[in-house]
This record gives sequence, C-alpha cells and structure tokens, in this order.
Amino acid sequence: MIYTTYNYTEDLANFGYRELDEAGKLLSAIKNGLPDDFNNQRIKVGFNINSGYVFLTNDDCQVAMYDDESEELYSFYTTPYDGLEGCYEELLQQYDDMHPEDQEFMNDIKQYNRKVA
Repeated sequence: MIYTTYNYTEDLANFGYRELDEAGKLLSAIKNGLPDDFNNQRIKVGFNINSGYVFLTNDDCQVAMYDDESEELYSFYTTPYDGLEGCYEELLQQYDDMHPEDQEFMNDIKQYNRKVA
C-alpha cells in the first residue's frame, strides 16, 4: 500500500527530479549499512512535501537520512516531549535545555551514537 497525505507521500509519482535523485542516493547507501538503531523491516522511501526532505522510514516510524559528505545513512530523531528534530549531534547541543523526558530519550539513543558521545 502506498501511503500519501497532504504533507507526506511514498508515491514516487509525486516525487520531482530532485526528490528522485535523493531517493536514489538513499537506496544506494543501504549497501553501506543502515544506522545501528534502524529496524530493517518494511523500509520505504518517504517524501515530506513541506520540508522537501526525502528519507527512509519503516513501520516503526524511524527515519534515516543521507549524508552527502560521508555518503552514509544516519538516524534522524524527533524527541518525544518537545518534538525537537535532528541528528544525534544536533540534538546533543540542546541537551542541557531539554525537558527531562527528552533528555531520557537522548540517553537511550546514546548507545547507537557512540562515536559522537
């Protein structure tokens, strides 16, 4: 089943040339490995029409994005309390100002981001 809402689609017919190019990079990068904390079951390519982001997602609503510099995939997180978004490194910079529930979330994902922590 292809999932589409006003802001989000998995239907490649709704992707433009740039988005299809990004999807190709994501799919090619899988051969280099998925992020350690990304469930590899039922992976789909998603496109957020509002933000322009193209990413991998799965039934657990996890998100993996492509890093042009390293040509690898990384996990993109949304904190549970305040809904802060970003990679681990970006979120870690906000750690001291986070709600305790979001700090706990960061502590839980630290094990998957050892090279940064």
